[in-house]
Amino acid sequence: MQILFVLSSLFRFKDSRMEDVWLVDFYAPWCGYCKKLEPIWKEVGAELTRSGSPVRVGKMDGTAYSGVASEFGVRGYPTIKLLKGELAYNYKGPRTKDDIIEFANRVAGPAVRSLPSRQMFEHVLKRHSVLFLYVGGESPLKEKYTEVASELIVYTYFFSASEDVLPESVTLHELPSVVVFKDGTYFTYDEYEDGSLSSWVNRERFQSYLPIDGFTLYELGETGNTALPCSCFLLCLTTSCSFRLKGLIQRVATEHRDQFNRDFQFGHMEGNDYINSLIMGEVSVPSIIILNTSNEQYFPLQRQQIHSLDSLLIRLCPCDSRQAFGGDGIFQRIKRVAYDARSTIMSVFRSSPLLGCFLFGLPLGVISLMCYGICTAESDDDTELMKRDGFTDEEEEEGEEEEQQLVTEPVSPTLNLFGGRSSYLLLFF
Repeated sequence: MQILFVLSSLFRFKDSRMEDVWLVDFYAPWCGYCKKLEPIWKEVGAELTRSGSPVRVGKMDGTAYSGVASEFGVRGYPTIKLLKGELAYNYKGPRTKDDIIEFANRVAGPAVRSLPSRQMFEHVLKRHSVLFLYVGGESPLKEKYTEVASELIVYTYFFSASEDVLPESVTLHELPSVVVFKDGTYFTYDEYEDGSLSSWVNRERFQSYLPIDGFTLYELGETGNTALPCSCFLLCLTTSCSFRLKGLIQRVATEHRDQFNRDFQFGHMEGNDYINSLIMGEVSVPSIIILNTSNEQYFPLQRQQIHSLDSLLIRLCPCDSRQAFGGDGIFQRIKRVAYDARSTIMSVFRSSPLLGCFLFGLPLGVISLMCYGICTAESDDDTELMKRDGFTDEEEEEGEEEEQQLVTEPVSPTLNLFGGRSSYLLLFF
């Protein structure tokens, strides 16, 4: 059985696309990241085939079939999309075998999965750190829930069940209801307090406190919380004293959820490399930084002043009352370009000094030779022009001396311009 389809037949792909579920890697032959993904992509195809998944795995040269790539909104390479009927889901997670397979299996199935028994519910609850559940029968809320699930299934699972499936510890005040189980407890959706169901799901799909990396920050930026003053709270951890700060932030995230849930996402990030590149500066470790993912502003907190839970709560005041750094203005964008260029050059010299000297030294040498040639060519042209007019350097100096004498010598008032005497006419322009 073929485990990886190279989609070189455009017509064959279009004929079978609507009938099958496709996981497609749009690549470019010259793309280094695409070449790095290639062995992982083969493993994905082999694993999905062995497991009996209905997902067909393929790859397509986006440069050769630019029309198809444009149709699916491919703007960079590699781009991974799952094509399911009329829908195309974009994969934005880590490019690892397990993460890609989990994405394919989740999106390829139904948008809302049914839980027929309590045992099944408990089994699913153990497997998922965040679980969305619709409880009740047919209703307009279920239709909305299914619509939201179809949109956000790229991020998390959605389930439905009847009330008798829930354990006795779960109490719902009304049916139907949408419930999220996370952090060892559960929260019920309230249309009047929480706004639209889509925004609520987008916000609640993260745990109250979680490890954060570059992909998590990217997802946090897409939660739609652009109106919030802050959307992420970061803690960089490397030393033993970091555990005390981590414990304080975890307590804020769980014990004061109602106060900060709409404004903050709490978490920690190992090390400071990513934060340094994000704020274009150096951050000491451990540090506490409030980062606004909507406009790239950040607000550092003084770690020495945070010694208890109360001191931390006091400093989590609205960010508009504190000086903001960074941002996405014109100056910051220019600074970002310069910082990225400097980082790229430094990384090249660190990894391979000889290659760096060749890449940057050779163009500088060529430019220097070109400038020297242009300057010497102008000097040679001036010398050649003087020789063509019959002047040498000595003759030119004598001519300048004679002109100077003519300027300083007074003109006689009795000068006969029409006589036999020599006459001089001095004109100034």
